[in-house]
This record gives sequence, C-alpha cells and structure tokens, in this order.
Amino acid sequence: MAWILSDSLQDYSATAEGLVRAHAGRNTILLGAAATLRARGPAAFGPGSPLFGWWQQPGTGVVGAACLHTPPFPVALTSMTADIAAALAQALASRGRALGGVSADLPVAAAFAAAWHELTGDAVEESMRSRLYHLGRLRPPEPFPPGQPRVAGPADRSLLITWSEAFGQEARTGPRNVAGMVDDRLSYRGYTLWEQAGQPVSVAGLTRQVAGQVRVGPVYTPPGHRGRGYGGAVTWTVSQAARDAGAAQVLLFTDLANPTSNALYQRLGYQPVADRLVLAFSKEGG
Repeated sequence: MAWILSDSLQDYSATAEGLVRAHAGRNTILLGAAATLRARGPAAFGPGSPLFGWWQQPGTGVVGAACLHTPPFPVALTSMTADIAAALAQALASRGRALGGVSADLPVAAAFAAAWHELTGDAVEESMRSRLYHLGRLRPPEPFPPGQPRVAGPADRSLLITWSEAFGQEARTGPRNVAGMVDDRLSYRGYTLWEQAGQPVSVAGLTRQVAGQVRVGPVYTPPGHRGRGYGGAVTWTVSQAARDAGAAQVLLFTDLANPTSNALYQRLGYQPVADRLVLAFSKEGG
C-alpha cells in the first residue's frame, strides 16, 4: 500500500516533514499541529490519539503527500491527486479510524469526502470555506484607533479562556481543551491584547514559528467593542511582532462567509494564497 499510517510523530517528522516544509505556507495547519504535539504531548488537542500518514510513490519511496489527524479536528491533508486522496480514505477506513471531517484544498477535500462516503456511508456536509492569506507590505489600519497593545500574561488567563470560548462558538471551530490552548500560548507569549483606557478590548494570537512561518489567530473582539478598529490594530501589532521575530512568512486564515474580516486583512497588507474547504462527516440519521 502506498499510504503508510503511523502513531509515531518521530517517524512522521523524519519521513514526511520534508515535503510538508517544502510548502510551509500551504501546509501551515499540519506544521503547526505537529509543533504543538512536540511541545505539549499527544494529548495536546484532546483525548484522542493523533495519527500521521504519508504516501510513498511505488518503486521509488518518494513521499508525495501527507496527512495529520488530531481528534476532534478534521483530518488535514496536503495537496494530492484525487486518486491518492481516495486511497487515503480507503486506508483510514480499513484501519477503523473515526473521522469528524476533512480539511484540504477544495478539490482534494471533495475527492476524499466522496470516497469516504462510499466507504462508510457517512453523510457529508460543508462546514467552512476559508482563505489563506500571507503578509505582503504591512500597512497600519486607517484610522488608527486609540489605545495600546500589551502582551498577555498569566493574570489574563481567565479573560483569555472566556474570549477563546466565545470565539470558538462564533467561528464553529477550536479545541475542546480551551484552557490547555490558552496555557500553551501564554507559555511563549503568544497573545497580545489591545487596551483602551486600561481595559482589554481585543486580542490576537500567534502560533509558534516553525519552518520560518507564523500564523495569526485567533483574532477576537467582544461584540460591545466592535466597529472601532481594535481588531485591526491588534492584528497589525502581532503581524509586526512576527516580522520582527524573524518570520519569513506571516499567515492567517479567514472565514469566506465573513466579508468584513477578509476586507480588513487585505487593507493591512495580507494577500490571498489559496482557499481551503472543511467538510464535516456524520452518521446517516445520526
């Protein structure tokens, strides 16, 4: 079988991460997840065991595609052909792996989901279309709002958990272990707050730098403070901080259903790279 599935992050890193890192921007989800697993251990995303996979060309052993599954999140795929995606669905189904969905480039996600439906009977439903952006020339928001940034610390933990939970409910995504994610980000100064008159009014996060790239997110402003430019200001702040820290690529994802955020990030200098589709799986009648 061309697909190799493994519980070993070490084997995945040694075999497949060369391919993943060669296209670091487009594979930011896989890179970020692997970096978090190395830092926090196999339970970083929840109680389910992570699973890693790579496809090797028959006869050559060259790695041409990869996947990473950290329950409860969808399985994340690199770019691959439709037949390789279908072969992955077969390999995962044969292993008895339960999947809540798939996240990939649009044609890859569609090919995988079609094969998964045929194999398992699971219903397929579109969950989200997102767009990956990379930072070009960073521009400050206009007009620039009042206030100033502050790197979040342990004293902000309760607020960050509350805001992260609210963001997850609005965005329909995020870890179940929100407190663990917040603690992880705080461990490497990965949150910045925007304050107005000494009160936090917005927050933006940064992932760890891996393969020269950093991803911005989440960006959250509570409803009562929206429309005043705070989200743009804190995004501008963390984007500049990532550049200052030496990141070659600064990335972020937007929900294509939210035209406001897509327009905002483009005004700050972010440029579209590729669209990504998340498809959710469920048992028929469930």
